[in-house]
Amino acid sequence: MPRDLPPLEVGPDTVTNTHGKPVLGPDGKPRHREPVLALMLAAIGVVFGDIGTSPLYSLQTVFSVHHNAVAPTEQDVLGVISMVLWCLMAIVSFTYVGIILRADNQGEGGILSLATLMRRKLGLGSKQAAVGLFLAILGASLFYGDSLITPAISVLSAFEGLETVNSDLGTYVVPAAVTVLTLLFLAQRWGTGVIGKAFGPIMVAWFLVIAALGLPQLIANPSILRAVSPTYALSFALDRPLVAFIAMGAVVLAVTGAEALYADMGHFGRRPIALAWFCLILPALMVNYFGQGAMILRDPGTIDNPFFHLAPDWARIPLVVLATCATVIASQAVISGAFSVSRQATRLSILPRLRVMQTSKEHGGQIYVPVVNMILFLGVLTLVLTFRDSQHLASAYGLSVTATLLLELSLFLLLAYRVWNWPLWRVVAMAAIVGGIEAALFSANLVKILSGGWLPLVIAAAALTIMLTWKRGSKIMFGRRAEMEGPIEDFVAEVQAMDLPRVPGLAVYPHGDPRTTPLALRRNVEFNRILHEHVVIVTIKNIGVPHVRHDARITVSELGDSDDGIVHVLCRVGFNDSQDVPKAVRLAVGRSPELDIDPDEAFYMLSVFRIEPGDDHCMPAWQKVLFRFLEKFSANRTQVLHLPLARTTVMGAEAEL
Repeated sequence: MPRDLPPLEVGPDTVTNTHGKPVLGPDGKPRHREPVLALMLAAIGVVFGDIGTSPLYSLQTVFSVHHNAVAPTEQDVLGVISMVLWCLMAIVSFTYVGIILRADNQGEGGILSLATLMRRKLGLGSKQAAVGLFLAILGASLFYGDSLITPAISVLSAFEGLETVNSDLGTYVVPAAVTVLTLLFLAQRWGTGVIGKAFGPIMVAWFLVIAALGLPQLIANPSILRAVSPTYALSFALDRPLVAFIAMGAVVLAVTGAEALYADMGHFGRRPIALAWFCLILPALMVNYFGQGAMILRDPGTIDNPFFHLAPDWARIPLVVLATCATVIASQAVISGAFSVSRQATRLSILPRLRVMQTSKEHGGQIYVPVVNMILFLGVLTLVLTFRDSQHLASAYGLSVTATLLLELSLFLLLAYRVWNWPLWRVVAMAAIVGGIEAALFSANLVKILSGGWLPLVIAAAALTIMLTWKRGSKIMFGRRAEMEGPIEDFVAEVQAMDLPRVPGLAVYPHGDPRTTPLALRRNVEFNRILHEHVVIVTIKNIGVPHVRHDARITVSELGDSDDGIVHVLCRVGFNDSQDVPKAVRLAVGRSPELDIDPDEAFYMLSVFRIEPGDDHCMPAWQKVLFRFLEKFSANRTQVLHLPLARTTVMGAEAEL
């Protein structure tokens, strides 16, 4: 029978979520507080890389879209800067930092984590939970597009500063970007632990530098501060609605990375992120944006690259170097995010098994997914070589960002209404104000579909097709496999009636469904007519939370008689925990008299279910082909479950799809 579990201890230095429950670390134990300044520094280095490098290309894109429809006049400049300010205030400061960061799933954030929180609160069969999961799948699909575009546009925009030094250096922009990106993706296999320690100081230096660049222009032309009033954004929109609409399609670039505040919340907590945003990030960004606006009013000829024109000639090469470091950090954030999203997706059964390598023994979130890394690298390389400059890529960038913002807001409002019991008027008010701004930004980006906006849609459509196909196909095949396996209780009763000879040894059968019989166990009995002295069936169950502490993972159930040597071990893990079957067996030792075993002597019997083409019309033919390809493309289960090759045997059956 399962052992009673000790309660979680919550001390004064224990990190708790918004419901007062302790946030668990990667070791399954309550996470304790680090100094706030240390967490702020780490958050600055990881969370704000994307939004922090937006000044490199945001205003440059605004004043170059559609053949300079937005002119460097006083009305347009004040209107654009006012739009940037109030988009940052409404979307980032109010919505994300102020409200959405409170929607944590055991301390973790992100759109998939938000969906699992809803499923846990509302039940798997709830229609709202199903809608939430679909929105999360769509958001995750769009995130993959963001993960491709962000490294390309960020690194390209940094090296484009060379053109402000000497126009002849423009020929080196693409080769330099390709070189840096290649090195970045090659370095992923070693993890971010070592270089991550330098991220915080570099990004602090970056924000201080961009503030220092904007301050002289702001002091020289303080009239730009009039843009603090939202009336300039409103009058710009009313007087020149078409131009303002076009400008909004590029203004959204200033808020790219807002979703990272939520996705990376589990690493640092809400308070350090909020403090870093209000104490350093937001002031530095606004001083720089106001400085760029003041400079454009003084010298309209600087609109070709206003960020680098803020710097004196002697400082532009060092600024290119610093900007490159900052954009590499911004790129690293979305690459790591793609790894995390992929692992969460496999745990939610919307992607096939992937090989995941842990790159840190201390930090569960530091992982490396080789196949995702290769796909991202090839995709980013293709974008750089195809688009060749940040302005063309900017057209593709905004659509995925605005769509993701809308999806996360929709999912959050659904959670607030159904789980937090917000009154309807509050939900409608937030949807009207914040949703209205995000919808306007999204609509402005729709006009850029033909000029590059199609790219994230194609990427998202491909990812969405893969996820939905895998989810549908695996559900069908899971049902067929369950029929072939049969109920475990009936099988144990049959085995006891057969009085099979028992051979010495410990046989461990990893198995996904505790209600049915592992195929390898059934085949072993049918063909060999024997049973091992100790039979342990291990089920790894992902319970939709980030982490499960070690002493809370294991539940032992007896199958048949209490002395027949056949037991079932249920190991609960979170989507950031390792699916380690040998570790589950070690944790189960001593939990039952039947588990007085030596886990180092265990042999692992892995069930294999091979899918063959058939004439069943359960899925369209193209989906069957895609599903079978994905199934063959799946990671080796011995690697996923951490099984020792020398002590693992494979047995199973096949079925038609």
